Amino acid sequence: MITYEELHHVGINVTDIEKAKRFYRDILCLKELERPPFDFDGAWFAVGQQQIHLLVIPESGTIRADKRLSSREGHFALRVKDYDETLQWLKKNNIDTLEKPNSTSGFAQIFVADPDGNLIELHVERT
Repeated sequence: MITYEELHHVGINVTDIEKAKRFYRDILCLKELERPPFDFDGAWFAVGQQQIHLLVIPESGTIRADKRLSSREGHFALRVKDYDETLQWLKKNNIDTLEKPNSTSGFAQIFVADPDGNLIELHVERT
């Protein structure tokens, strides 16, 4: 049996670290963390007590060729405080969104993609 404490981090492959850092820092408003001096480029970001690790691998097989927004492709989800405020921020910054305010999941969802097409769900509990 395995006993889990929490999800520590999610590793995401990217091709251009500067573009990716700008998106995660300036658009998703995540705090960049200090990262050990690995022999490859990347960046770490805090999400509450968890982390997102960006890993630069230009030839990665996990980078989606089809960059269209989808709620059914692999993604990770971040809980946000306010759906409308989040949506307004994304639109103000010219970020394409797939909006599902009445999703059958029970969450009001917004899907976005980073510069490499990695899908991110931003959601709130629907009340």
